[in-house]
Amino acid sequence: MNTLDQFNFEGKKALVRVDFNVPLNAEFKITDDTRIKAATPTIKKILSDGGSAILMSHLGRPKVGPEEKFSLKHLVDTLSERFGTKVKFAEDCIGQDATDLAAGLQ
Repeated sequence: MNTLDQFNFEGKKALVRVDFNVPLNAEFKITDDTRIKAATPTIKKILSDGGSAILMSHLGRPKVGPEEKFSLKHLVDTLSERFGTKVKFAEDCIGQDATDLAAGLQ
């Protein structure tokens, strides 16, 4: 069995479940990026090999369905900066938008 360090992601798409349930302030700015830092080596390994990373996470615990304050879209700019590449965001993990975004990864 290969470990992450032994696997070559060149030309591959990796689905990665990350814990990006980070605290945000009233302006939707991250106040503690510890969880993002923890996932960074894995994501950078995939990207540096020439692969694409599809990240899955959640933010908060909405009680009555989707709420703006629980959207992961607030993390896109921070993630784009951290990984040095444009991070794209799908409003949902199923449906044509998600399928198209995943298919368009290089």
